[in-house]
Amino acid sequence: MAAPSSSSGSASGPRGAMERCLRERAPPLLTDLYQFTMAYAYWRAGRHREPAAFELFFRDNPFGGGFSLFAGLHDCQLFLRGFRFTDEDVDFLRTVLPPATEPAFFQFLRDLDCSGVTLRSVPEGTVVFARVPLMEVAGPLAVVQLLETSLLCLVNYASLVCSNAARFRLAAGPRRKLLEMGLRRAQGPDGGLTASRYSYIGGFDLTSNVQAGFLFGIPVAGTIAHSYVTSFTSLEEVWPQTLAAASGVPDPVDLISLTKGWLSRVCELLGAAPGKIREGELAAFLSFAIAYPQNFLPVIDSYSVGCSGLLNFCAVALALCELDYRPVGVRLDSGDLCSQSVDVRRVFRLCGERFSVPAFHSLLIVGSNNISEQSMAELSKKENEIDVVGVGTHLVTCTKQPSLGCVYKLVEVRGRPRMKISEDPEKSTVPGRKSVYRLEDAEGHPFLDLVCLEAESPPEAGVPLSCYPLGRDDSAAASSFTPARVTCLRQEAFSRGQITQPPCSAAETRAKVQISLQTLHPRHKRLQEPDAYTVALSEKLHKLVTEIRRGSADDSNFLLAN
Repeated sequence: MAAPSSSSGSASGPRGAMERCLRERAPPLLTDLYQFTMAYAYWRAGRHREPAAFELFFRDNPFGGGFSLFAGLHDCQLFLRGFRFTDEDVDFLRTVLPPATEPAFFQFLRDLDCSGVTLRSVPEGTVVFARVPLMEVAGPLAVVQLLETSLLCLVNYASLVCSNAARFRLAAGPRRKLLEMGLRRAQGPDGGLTASRYSYIGGFDLTSNVQAGFLFGIPVAGTIAHSYVTSFTSLEEVWPQTLAAASGVPDPVDLISLTKGWLSRVCELLGAAPGKIREGELAAFLSFAIAYPQNFLPVIDSYSVGCSGLLNFCAVALALCELDYRPVGVRLDSGDLCSQSVDVRRVFRLCGERFSVPAFHSLLIVGSNNISEQSMAELSKKENEIDVVGVGTHLVTCTKQPSLGCVYKLVEVRGRPRMKISEDPEKSTVPGRKSVYRLEDAEGHPFLDLVCLEAESPPEAGVPLSCYPLGRDDSAAASSFTPARVTCLRQEAFSRGQITQPPCSAAETRAKVQISLQTLHPRHKRLQEPDAYTVALSEKLHKLVTEIRRGSADDSNFLLAN
């Protein structure tokens, strides 16, 4: 792994490239056909301009955990700002919509934009919970209907992989650095780029994805692969064979001869048999060290760690130190990473003490070997000396749960609440436009998210309130809570065609995630069998839900003022 680098670039460089990238991967046609057929039916009935509101939420916390992280908001803002059908888009729609579609509808689509849409949202990077509305999208009925699939696509995976990364971070603990290296295992280029971005926001420190580093300013790191090591067979392939000292001494040094001398001393120190050392591996290490003497971090398990890789590394690293360079460390990519790391660290300390080389006491040990959340948690419980863990497949593919399952449901039309009443109670929706408040206890831990009707007065700190926790029987009595602090979770993010909540950088959002997670009580963020977090409806909202379910009156009686 080379020393990490980051690229923030100018606003017109990476930022402009990021927006172009989003437009290319999330154009208005990236949606389901039935959105257009519904939009046409609304238009045909003269209902396309009726004011409506949809909510986006998920029904169950992912990975069997107690929380999720909300991500993808900035992508949604950019999507709404750039939402426009081109002539080419409309021409294609003429070929896929039924022949009975009136020509005037296509002109309606050509003139469409999101200038009449308002987006209110939970802040990006916030810890969120099942059933809490994450986003409210309000505007002309046909337009907000057309936005459904695209917004779900932008939020679902981003939030899922961000939450997965946060769980890996919790399993790893705060000290160990985490490297995302899943691009080659991701579901396509877009999946890989999204995974790199939101893994970083969720708590990873580095990525191997160079494009993600360019677009989002994420620190990038990398090392050499086994293929580089196994491509060498002898020292004759090393060229050039000399390296000038870092101190500026003009005469280059024969690095091969210098390393051979150190290799003999290392073998003597460790009682190792020189005959088992792979010459091709030593040649690979030397060649790489000559190319990058300040970034020397090879993979040492292409053959045998104990009999070859570690010995070759120490010899080359000691030669670099003699020339006033600082090697970085090693990567382990197979076998028992914990026990190997302990052995490697022991050898580093022996070399550092015997040869009086202080740099050997701070060498990094990187571990990577199909790391899952479970193996990360087990690694944290065992004795080991791993400083950095590289995670790929299980992070970016979210193997424990492939989808977050966000849904986008209608909650109001023409100022009247709308509710889906399902035979499956879990699929029923909560009607009406709403506000969402997070209640905290005296220690600063969130303990309840309260969902209210938008017209209701907000809860107040120190004042008892009655509410109905979701998941209980409808006939259950209200519960009473007294918050020490109340935070409104809704902010306006897009209005009148403009982004109204300035976006944060990936690094800033990452910091917000960690703050949000730190406030969460440990019982809610346990990786296994966490306590359920309470989400509740206000008394007025609960009454509205109950009345609609009972069918006691016409929709016109269910005004939000009731």
